[in-house]
Amino acid sequence: MPQLDQRPSAPVTTIVPVAPEQAILSPTAARFHKPVFILFLVLWAANFAILLLRINLSGRGRWIEAAFLVAGVATSLLGLGRRLPLQNVLMAGMIIASVSTAIIAIGVASGVPFGRINYSNRFGEKIFEAVPWAMPMLWVMLVVNGRGVARLVMRPWRKTNFYGFWVIGITCALVVFFDMIFEPFGIYVKDWWIWQTRGSSLAWYRAPWVNFMGWFMTALAVLIFSIPWLINKRPVKQPTDYHPLAVWLLLNLGLAAVNAAHGLWMAAVTSAVLNFVATFYAMRGARW
Repeated sequence: MPQLDQRPSAPVTTIVPVAPEQAILSPTAARFHKPVFILFLVLWAANFAILLLRINLSGRGRWIEAAFLVAGVATSLLGLGRRLPLQNVLMAGMIIASVSTAIIAIGVASGVPFGRINYSNRFGEKIFEAVPWAMPMLWVMLVVNGRGVARLVMRPWRKTNFYGFWVIGITCALVVFFDMIFEPFGIYVKDWWIWQTRGSSLAWYRAPWVNFMGWFMTALAVLIFSIPWLINKRPVKQPTDYHPLAVWLLLNLGLAAVNAAHGLWMAAVTSAVLNFVATFYAMRGARW
C-alpha cells in the first residue's frame, strides 16, 4: 500500500484586510480630536451664553473669547489631520493664516479689496499694527470647515472632471455668506470695526458691497496657495466626515441667534435660510 505523507502541513496565515477608513486616520489626530472638539463645544456654549446675556467682558475676561478661537482652530486642524499627513495640515494652516493676514493688511492700508475699514482695539492685539490676531485664526476655521462642507455637497460628483473647481467655488461662496452674518455682529454687537462708507454707497449693515467681493477674492487666493497641501494623494476611499459641517453650523447659527437677540433680523433670517440650504445639500451629498 502507498505510504501517506506524514510531513506536517505549513501553518495557514490569515490576512485581515484593513478598512480604508482605518488606513487613512492619523492615530495622533484621532486621539486628540474628540477631547479638543468637546472643549470647543464647551467654549462655544460659554461664549454663546455670555453674548445672549449681554455680559460685558473687559480686560482679562476676554480670555474666553480667545480660548474659543484657539480651540476652533485646533479642532479644525485636528479634523483635517485625520485624513492628511501632519506636515500638510501645518503647512495649510500657516498658508491660510499668512495669505489672509497679508491681504487684510493691504486692505487696511489701501482700502482694496474690502473698502475703507478701521479695526478697534476691542478685537485684540494687532499684527503689523493693522490686522487683529483673531482674523487669521478665523480665516483658518472658515476655509478648512467651509471646504469640508463643500466636499460634502459635491460628494456625489467627486469623480467628475470639474469637482475641484466646484469645491473651490462653493467654499468661497460659503465664506462670503458667513461674512454677511459676521458684519452686523462685529459692527453693532461687538464694536470690533468701523466702516468709512459714504452715505450714498450700497451697503449691508454699513459694510460696502465691494467688501463681499473682497472676501470672495481673498478666499480664492487662500485656496489657490493652500490647495496643494489640502489634497489627499492617497488612493483610498475616505469616510464621510461630518465634523466640518458641525463646526460650520455652530459658528453660523450662533451668530444668527445673537444677531436676532439684538434685533438684527435681516442678518439672522438670511443666515437661517442660507445655512438650511447648505445643510440640506451637504447631508444629501454625505448620504450618496
